[in-house]
Amino acid sequence: MREPLAYRMRPETLDDILGQKKLVGKDGVIRKCIEAGTIFSCIFYGPPGTGKTTLARVIADQLKKPYRRFNAVTGNKKDLDAFFLEAKMSGQLILICDEVHRLNKDKQDLLLPHVEDGSIILIGATTANPYHSINPAIRSRCHLYEFTPLSADDVAEGIHKALESERGYNGEYTIDDDAVKLICDTVNGDIRWALNILEISAVICKDKHIDRETVAENCRNVNNRSFGSDDGHYDLLSAFQKSIRGSDPNAALYYLSLLAQSRDVDSIARRLLVIAYEDIGLANPQLAARTISAVESAREVGFPEAIIPLGIQVIDLCLSPKSRTGVDALHKAQQIVETKAVDMPAYLRLTPVGLSKDEQYSYERYDCFHRIQYLPEELKDLELFESFNPNRYEQQLKQVYEELKKNKRTSDLKGLYK
Repeated sequence: MREPLAYRMRPETLDDILGQKKLVGKDGVIRKCIEAGTIFSCIFYGPPGTGKTTLARVIADQLKKPYRRFNAVTGNKKDLDAFFLEAKMSGQLILICDEVHRLNKDKQDLLLPHVEDGSIILIGATTANPYHSINPAIRSRCHLYEFTPLSADDVAEGIHKALESERGYNGEYTIDDDAVKLICDTVNGDIRWALNILEISAVICKDKHIDRETVAENCRNVNNRSFGSDDGHYDLLSAFQKSIRGSDPNAALYYLSLLAQSRDVDSIARRLLVIAYEDIGLANPQLAARTISAVESAREVGFPEAIIPLGIQVIDLCLSPKSRTGVDALHKAQQIVETKAVDMPAYLRLTPVGLSKDEQYSYERYDCFHRIQYLPEELKDLELFESFNPNRYEQQLKQVYEELKKNKRTSDLKGLYK
């Protein structure tokens, strides 16, 4: 049995690793640790195919320390007990933990004391965001290092190494520059994916020459790799929303197209509705209704056509004037509620007790509604609504607000009704 090309081409030294210069380059922190003959518990996080597990193995090999692999999903207590015994006998053991964010509480309880005293050097690998998905008890005992997608030049270098290396194809195959570029454009920085495409292209090519058409056969119907984890999906949603907020329809439509590959109309709809109220709000109130209509249309027709009403609405949201006046006022109110407890005026209660008829709120005194003090006494001078936005509708609201402020509000309903 011959191992897959990506397995055969795994780097064996730091100098073999592609990309991640901040970690393994001349002044990289991991390189400096290895040169000093030591390493600390750490978590490697980033997209698939960027070298996380590979670097962990290279660290163990170059430090000449024993290491074991452990999968947080399939591994069990018996495996960990064996590792702890081996660490005790050898003095120290590097434990490379795949899917480290999936460690449950029982496994963590077993592992933490050994990570704490240094008998186990934990090197965790995950595609998830450690700040969201990894238990703080593990996270606080580890250094966090981010792995980024490889550049197109790094991926191209990896392809040529695989073709020329004895562990790869030993110069038996040639490849067009256009074919290399297509692979680089397709894999989005994932060297494992690139080598997988190269491997199957080598099987089906003619005369041991890989051209663009051969590679294209293996690049069709490929979904964007960002959906390899929940974090990638949420990162896309974040970029999507921020692009609309920044009034960039080109970027917003690009991210919408990526999101549409997941067919997740609910997540897209939630983002659009939040934007309509949070980022546009009073600057264009009618836009919220149009957004609801577009979302309903998208749900009705389903994908792939659903992207049409969604895309048109994205452009509308992008190019609309923006205003956060409403949501900023709401946030101020929420902060006050969270930090200060104040009772409402008694006359605003549903069934006020101990007030005479003249001191109660009267539904018959329409002419007095705008002169009653509705805030608690301690907050009577509070102003949450502040508009500096120049759009016409909001300025009309501001004008009404300023006129209302000229009325002196009072909590003395008895005196007000006279």
